Amino acid sequence: MQALYAQLLVGLINGSFYALLSLGLAVIFGMLNIINFAHGALYMMGAFCAYFLLNLAGIGYWPALIIAPIAVGIFGMILERTMLQWLAGLDHLYGLLLTFGIALIVQGVFQNYFGSSGLPYAIPDYPKIGGFNGLQGGMNLGFMFLPIYRGWVVVFSLIVCIATWYLIEKTRLGANLRAATENPTLVRAFGINVPRMITLTYGLGVGLAALAGVLSAPINQVRPLMGADLIIVVFAVVVIGGMGSIMGSIITGFALGVIEGLTKYFYPEASNTVVFVLMVLVLLVKPTGLTGRAA
Repeated sequence: MQALYAQLLVGLINGSFYALLSLGLAVIFGMLNIINFAHGALYMMGAFCAYFLLNLAGIGYWPALIIAPIAVGIFGMILERTMLQWLAGLDHLYGLLLTFGIALIVQGVFQNYFGSSGLPYAIPDYPKIGGFNGLQGGMNLGFMFLPIYRGWVVVFSLIVCIATWYLIEKTRLGANLRAATENPTLVRAFGINVPRMITLTYGLGVGLAALAGVLSAPINQVRPLMGADLIIVVFAVVVIGGMGSIMGSIITGFALGVIEGLTKYFYPEASNTVVFVLMVLVLLVKPTGLTGRAA
């Protein structure tokens, strides 16, 4: 049973990264109608940004949770302003090819300077509360030993996902964003700067990917190809949840992480393919995804 609980924990951790990354993809596709294949490379940039902050500037994990998403988000907004905005209204294939090319360039640059091996990033030892040394160590729950940092990743990811859903679905800003994608001409008539909103939306989606990269750094180490290992699975999560569906991406991300963990326990040989098998089954039954709507 301890092995089963351990795999469930691993599944929840993977699901946290799936949810954050697919949420960013869903925000970008739902608001901008762009298939952002550079998402994995930007996730990797978030982890490297945290690594540089720590090793070059002495800025630790907690400030990096804020600084790295902002820095990578600004980089994403520059990409949107200089390249992606010219693809508005064109076929999705153009955006996919452009972002795929950007991903290859970014990954190639980092791989050229840092190689393919992982760079260590320590789990923070602050704040010290009670008998806990920051997020290091773990606690005995009786039925399993829970590493504190991994529990923090699951809880924090869930909070960020719910906050993002609330921002887009329940606030005036989110309503303006959704209206700008449906009828930009009408929204401009109300004095709203639609291009600026689109740029900020892309920055938000990219920032979520960078945040996932910072959270992943102490667990998976910092590697130039860390995003390439995840991006295909994350696209499968988005397709299963429904392209552009915010809540669908969150629920599907966590659920598929748990299913993947259970598969590793009961039938390890299928753990790398179970997500894609589920994607095929969902597309056969409901091509728009579990929570997606027909165009």
